[in-house]
Amino acid sequence: MRTFQKIAIPLAAILAFLVFWEWLVWVNDWPNYKMASPSDLWPAFWKFRGLFFEYGWQTLWRTVAGLLLAVVFGVALGMIMGFSRTMRDALYPLLVGFNAIPKATVVPVIALMFVGQHDMNTILIAFLISFFPIAVSVSIGLSTLEPEYRDILQSLGASKTTIFWKIALPKTLPEFFGALKVAVTLAFIGTNLMEIVEPHGKGLGHLFDSGKISADYPLMFAVLIALAFLGIVLYYIVVALEKIFAGWAERAET
Repeated sequence: MRTFQKIAIPLAAILAFLVFWEWLVWVNDWPNYKMASPSDLWPAFWKFRGLFFEYGWQTLWRTVAGLLLAVVFGVALGMIMGFSRTMRDALYPLLVGFNAIPKATVVPVIALMFVGQHDMNTILIAFLISFFPIAVSVSIGLSTLEPEYRDILQSLGASKTTIFWKIALPKTLPEFFGALKVAVTLAFIGTNLMEIVEPHGKGLGHLFDSGKISADYPLMFAVLIALAFLGIVLYYIVVALEKIFAGWAERAET
């Protein structure tokens, strides 16, 4: 019953949103060159179905590659800050300052620095926009580790490596997966920013830009729905991994 609810409730919410969207367009009598409705999207999907599959795959693999880099770098940086107050005090202002810079302004800089390196540029901006929440969550999880656990294990002869693997790492998993859910959406934002700004003819961002140039609103909204679908799929993959590795942290509902 609980599994059915987890599937049925999100689907019902999505269906309600689409019905409201269709009603809003109908009641305002908006033409599809002003505001596309859900009923306009399927013809656009079908007309450009080959491009959706090709560009969708390009966007997806570059997003996942950037996200994996963000996980590796974010976890490593979070460990450094979590175990060292000095490094935490030194790096936090730099990280906050960098994250405060609008990434739309970073994209042209990256594109000009690595002209012609389309895949690398896209992966790099996805990485840059998504590592921050991972690093911060791991740092907070490690820095708030109860000193009593560490003192007891050290008194029993446990090494710092053992303390990390047995106590610190499991403690940070709930925070890590919470940050990873946020990083998934941020990585997609970074990927599509680069695909739109850098005209290399790849990815869903390029398809969206093509729809914008030709004033094809159904195509533009179809691209947005495709991006939302990929983001939801990747999000639920993270949720499945969270249940496998940190399911013990989930609070039982009554």
